[in-house]
Amino acid sequence: MQPASAAPDFPTKAEATNYLRTSRYDEDVAYVRRIAAGSEFAQVQVIGKTPEGREMVMLVLSKDKAFTPEAARATGKEIIFIQGGIHAGEIPGKDALLALARDMVISGTHRNLLDHAIVLFLPVFNVDGHERFGPYGRINQNGPIEMGWRTTAQNYNLNRDFLKADSPEMRAWLDNFARWLPDMVVDTHDTDGADFQHDLTYGIETHANLDAQIVAWQDKAFEKTIFPALQKIGHKTAPYLQFIDEKDLRKGFADSATEPRYSTGYSAIQNRSSILVETHMLKDYKTRVIATYDLLVEILTYIHQHPGELRKAVDAADQRTIARGKIYDATVNYPLNFEQGKASIPFTFQGYAYTRELSDISGSIWVLYDHSKPETMQVPFYNQQLVEKSVVPPIGYIIPVSMTQVIDHLKAHHIDFQTIDKPTTVTVETYKFDEVTWQSKPFENHIRTKSLKFTKIQKQIPYPAGSVVVLLSQRTGNVIMHLLEPDGPDSLVQWGFLDPIFEPKEYAEGYVMEKMAREMLAKDPQLARDFEQKVAEDPAFAASPQARLDFFYRRTPFYDERLNIYPIGRLLKAIP
Repeated sequence: MQPASAAPDFPTKAEATNYLRTSRYDEDVAYVRRIAAGSEFAQVQVIGKTPEGREMVMLVLSKDKAFTPEAARATGKEIIFIQGGIHAGEIPGKDALLALARDMVISGTHRNLLDHAIVLFLPVFNVDGHERFGPYGRINQNGPIEMGWRTTAQNYNLNRDFLKADSPEMRAWLDNFARWLPDMVVDTHDTDGADFQHDLTYGIETHANLDAQIVAWQDKAFEKTIFPALQKIGHKTAPYLQFIDEKDLRKGFADSATEPRYSTGYSAIQNRSSILVETHMLKDYKTRVIATYDLLVEILTYIHQHPGELRKAVDAADQRTIARGKIYDATVNYPLNFEQGKASIPFTFQGYAYTRELSDISGSIWVLYDHSKPETMQVPFYNQQLVEKSVVPPIGYIIPVSMTQVIDHLKAHHIDFQTIDKPTTVTVETYKFDEVTWQSKPFENHIRTKSLKFTKIQKQIPYPAGSVVVLLSQRTGNVIMHLLEPDGPDSLVQWGFLDPIFEPKEYAEGYVMEKMAREMLAKDPQLARDFEQKVAEDPAFAASPQARLDFFYRRTPFYDERLNIYPIGRLLKAIP
C-alpha cells in the first residue's frame, strides 16, 4: 500500500526523494508541527530533553481533541503509542508514522482510524543518536543514504534501558508512559542477521511474562487477523527470526520471553500489549517504510473494528495484579526468568538457496546466498518457553532510607510507596547471599552479576525513619518484583546497583585471629571438629592462610552481620 499524500507539497523527505533519504530531526519537528497547525485533531507535545539539549517531541492524534491523559481516558478509547528511532539508524518507523499521521488528519485517507483510538506518535526516541547522522551508521543495511546512530550521545542503547532507567531519555519516556498508560506499545526497528525473503518480522510476547487474557487478545488480533491481512497485500511476514545457527538456517529459529530491559518485555510486566516491528534491513528503504506503514494501518484497523476489546483485557490484567498483592499466598508463583524448551512447531521459512564454505579470510564458515533462487524451507520454530525461576509474591517490601538508588527507581517507574515516620524493627523474609560473581566487562555502563547463589532467611532488621514500604496491591506490582527480586533478569541486584552489600569493609589482622582462633578452639570442641573436617575435605581452603583465619573471624561477634544480607525485606503480612 502506498502512503497517500494530501497535496504535492506535503510529502515526507523519504517520499520526496523516492525513499533514498530520511529527514534530519529539525525537519521531523517542523513536519509534525505543520501537521498540528493543519488539523484541529493533532497536537505536538514536548515530553523531555536529551543530554545534548534537544526536545523530545510527541504528536497526539485525537478526534475528540483529548490532548491530555485525563481527557483521553475519559473517552474510553484505546490509547496506542507508536515510536520510531529507538535505534536511530533503524528509521523506517519514523517515515512511516509521519506519513500515516498526515494521512489520518490532513489528507483524511485514514481518518476513520481515529474513531475508536487515540494515537501517540513519537517519531524519534533516540534524538541525539539520530543527529549523529551520516552514511556509515549501519553497515548491514540497504539505505537510506544517510541515517542516525544506534545509541545515544551517552552511548546508551535505549532498548536495554527500560527497567534500569539510566538515561535521561528513558526517564522522560517513563514519565510519559505513566501519564498516558497506553494500551499498546509499538516499537519500530530494522533487523540484523541473516538474508531471507520476509520483509517484515515481529516480536510479540506470548508466554507467562504477559497476562494470559492479553496474550489471547494478541493471538486473535495479530496472528489471526493483522498478519494474514498483510500477507494478502503482498507482505511476507514472520516471527522475529532468532536463528539457532545463523550459518545454517535450516536448523530453525527460537522464540523468547523478552526481559524487561526491552520495550516488549517492559510492556509485558506493565500489563500492556506490545509489538516489536523488525523490517528486513537488506530490503530497499521504500519496501521497509511501506511495510511498517501497512502494519500500523492494519493494527489501527483492527482496533477500529473491535473497539474496547484491548482496553478490557488491559484493565482486567491490572485488576488481577492489584488483587494478587492484597493477600500473601504461598501457592502462587510469579515467573521471573525463562529458558528455552525443546518443543517446536514447523514453520514455512521463505529464504534463499545458500551454500556454506570455509573462508580463508575469517577462518570460519562463510554463508553465500543466491538471490536468483528463492527457496521455501520447512524449519523448526522453537516456540516453547519454560519458567526457570519464579517467586512467591509478598504483600510488599520495606526498603531502608539509605538505599537512595532503589527509591529513585521506584520514583522513575511511578511506583507508589509509603514512608515510615519513626525507626521500626521488622521481622522480614529476605536473602543471604552465599556466592556472587560478576561479568568481566561492562554492559550498558554496568558490571552485571554473572551468577547469584542465595538462601531465603527470616531476620529482624531495624529500619530507620524515612524508610519506605512498597505494597504490591498496585498496578505496577510486576514491575516492583522485577526491580527488587534478585533473581529478576534485570533486577537492581543484577545490574549492580546494590554491589556495596557484597563488600567487606572491616577485617581482622592475622596476628589477632591467630590468638583468638586458639581460644575459640579450646572453648568449642564442635568448632574444632568442623575446622578439621574443612581442612581435610577442601584442598583450596587448606592451602589458604587467609581462608583458614577467615573461618574463625566469621564466627566472632566482630564479623559484619549485614555483609551479604539483602537489606530489602519481603513483607508477608502487614506491619503496624
